[in-house]
Amino acid sequence: MGCVPEEKQASRLVVTIDGPAGVGKSTVARLLASRLGYLYLDTGALYRAMAWAVIESGRDPADAEAVAALLPTLSLKMQFHHGAATVLVNGKDVSDDLRTPAVSAAASVVSAIPVVRAWLLPIQRQMGQGGAVVAEGRDMGTNVFPSADVKFFLEADPTVRAQRRHRELVAAGHSRALEETTADLAGRDTRDRSRLIAPLVPAEDARFIDTSTMSVSEVVGQMMVVIAARL
Repeated sequence: MGCVPEEKQASRLVVTIDGPAGVGKSTVARLLASRLGYLYLDTGALYRAMAWAVIESGRDPADAEAVAALLPTLSLKMQFHHGAATVLVNGKDVSDDLRTPAVSAAASVVSAIPVVRAWLLPIQRQMGQGGAVVAEGRDMGTNVFPSADVKFFLEADPTVRAQRRHRELVAAGHSRALEETTADLAGRDTRDRSRLIAPLVPAEDARFIDTSTMSVSEVVGQMMVVIAARL
């Protein structure tokens, strides 16, 4: 299902970062993990990999039965080397194929299917079972690692989120109108917050950070202050 990094840390906390798309979770989590010498667990990549597999198979991401029938044929792994992750689907490295608009849209739909979330849950937990991990997603602090040592929930103004996401897409070579990105985020928010299984909600003990006007370094710095008290 995956492997843990070879490095051993004296303090092996589990840190979770949840929040909607466009708040800076991935960038912040990656830098925070680097600062701590921890593993960065991008759970969104797992759902994107699942979506990629569904698309490649010719199935409709919204067809829960068809997606469920695909699961027994899949082997999904994340391999880590010096903090960098490679995502493998049936042995194929799909890391560079996971950030397209099509995969993003499919991931939002596939992630709402209960059997998919149930199938991925033990994979995610196995990756973080040794601690020393920064896990980023939408239900890390509530469902995957409910006993995490430190939990954060990031939020930001919807306009700022759309602009950030749009810049990411343009930088990756995807030509889209800002209005399309704004609509996509709004639709994803609705799906994420309304799904019956593990909806996007902050953990009761999560610390909120509004990243609207903060740089990545400022957000990570604020997190480090909180984490330092636990090390």
